[in-house]
Amino acid sequence: MKTIILAGGLPSTLIEEDEKLPKPMAEIGGRPMLWHIMKQYSYYGCNDFIICTGYKGEVIKDYFMNFYIYQSDITVDLQSNEVQVHRKQTEDWEVSIIDTGRDASVLERLLQASEYTEGEQVFVSYGDCLSNIDINKLLTYHREGGALATFAVAHPTGRNEVLSIDLEGNYQQIRQFKTQDAWVNACSMVLEPEAFEKLRAGMKKSKAISVIDCLAGEITVQTYQHDGFWSPVETIRDKTWMETLWASGNAPWKVWED
Repeated sequence: MKTIILAGGLPSTLIEEDEKLPKPMAEIGGRPMLWHIMKQYSYYGCNDFIICTGYKGEVIKDYFMNFYIYQSDITVDLQSNEVQVHRKQTEDWEVSIIDTGRDASVLERLLQASEYTEGEQVFVSYGDCLSNIDINKLLTYHREGGALATFAVAHPTGRNEVLSIDLEGNYQQIRQFKTQDAWVNACSMVLEPEAFEKLRAGMKKSKAISVIDCLAGEITVQTYQHDGFWSPVETIRDKTWMETLWASGNAPWKVWED
């Protein structure tokens, strides 16, 4: 089963200004965040990936073109240009990298990726979130529910305040709420082939509409409630936290064995 990863957004704000990279290529523990996401899906047997690129997509292409070189020790003969690879390490992945445009919307990226899905059911993941969602349970829940789209949802990370605003848009107060009562999009979903037709129709009305809003009014959409770890990686603070978790040896999203 193929997994689409959305990796074409704006340049990362997680690293220095002169080293701007696609956000999924920001490193955690010496590996791109994109690698961490793919390792999670691979643990559950999903080894066929479609990566939607945009900003500096060539960085992602270069990474995978030379993946085994980056993973292994090498000896280079500079006169003959021969490369000897020692302790070759790689992954059992098939990776399609498609340039979906720097300014494309999520809908546009998904529709371009659908040309590579062969009309099959697919996973979709954002390239800037980490979680320990059980992908097999998500898929089982999706299939048992019979929906055309299933979105994983999780509790918010708790760093945001909810503002109370009246009908005229005037601020009233910060609304107190319990995070365990709220759910947000956890950046993982399962889509049936028919869902792409609805996305195509929805994009004709608005390219800016979210995937879940585009589908909700048209087809059966269900949510899979994930009570475990989930976090977007959007700020330096987020990245520092992920680095700390990884260095501890107990990163909750690391479900695979070394």
